[in-house]
Amino acid sequence: MKALVLTETKGPDSLQIQEVTTPSPKSGEVRIKLKASALNRRDYWITLGKYPGMQLPCITGSDGAGVVDEVGEGVDSALIGKEVVLYPARSWGESEASYGPEFRALGMPDQGTFAEFICPPATDIYTKPAHLNWEQAAAVPLAGLTAWRAVVTHAEVQPGQKVLITGAGSGVSTFAILWCLHLGAEVYVSSGSKRKIDAAQALGAVAGENYEDPECYQKLRKASGGFNAVIDSAGGDALNSILDSLLPAGRYVFFGATLGNPRKGISMGKLFFNHTRIQGTTMGSNIEFNAMLGFLDEHKIVPVVDSVFPLSQAVKAHKLMATFSHTGKIVLLNN
Repeated sequence: MKALVLTETKGPDSLQIQEVTTPSPKSGEVRIKLKASALNRRDYWITLGKYPGMQLPCITGSDGAGVVDEVGEGVDSALIGKEVVLYPARSWGESEASYGPEFRALGMPDQGTFAEFICPPATDIYTKPAHLNWEQAAAVPLAGLTAWRAVVTHAEVQPGQKVLITGAGSGVSTFAILWCLHLGAEVYVSSGSKRKIDAAQALGAVAGENYEDPECYQKLRKASGGFNAVIDSAGGDALNSILDSLLPAGRYVFFGATLGNPRKGISMGKLFFNHTRIQGTTMGSNIEFNAMLGFLDEHKIVPVVDSVFPLSQAVKAHKLMATFSHTGKIVLLNN
């Protein structure tokens, strides 16, 4: 089969389309003929070697959708021909509170989805929502799940609540906007790009501000009256201003820290007097993945796809990811 193979860590140009052995499903597994896959930020960082537990060569990619074309021992042959979306990881574990020691995302060290075939456990495939095409279905898994756990499990967003989503335009933040809007929340955003703020407002966000403005979060608090929840991935020196925008008993949920720690620390007194909850999160469980797909299907939500490339142009797609200029997801389409 054709696959996108990373042979060294010098950036996207280290990726090569190669002919590799087509996998066969083991006991309890199915083989998926992948129709499409999608990029996440981690795929770009992996090409630079900025990911723990690097093992080369590897086939990266966590997002994928396709058709079951073969089953392993002990798996119902009725699954053959089924259109599915893949859970983007392996072995979440027994606790819903956090993943276990065997958990890992697809694409490092396990074979990922940037290939023509993949063999996941039969328990890690889910029915593709019928209203989505292959590009849209492949865009959902990792970003959609990360946003779902942040918004639903941890932020516990309810109808009528006000939510601030920082860094509008990324795959996860775009899904967070979609989940919040369809839950009936009022959404506000920040971004360094007017185009991305406009895109968020086109989806239904009430307002947005440029986070390069030192008064960004003061302006958003004034406009909104304060937030019940914040979904963040940056951290950094703006953190105290973001926390100040929360209403009493507000929830600050973060799934990344691209700007690192706040140099002035955190104002602890405000947190306990305000009953503020701070919660870290990443990805999500199979149970959450199934719930997310059910919600998406019920509300006929369509992911935001920025660009679609053939697998043969995967290097170009990764270079687009590196520019931070896209809104939503970048997808690779198999022939």
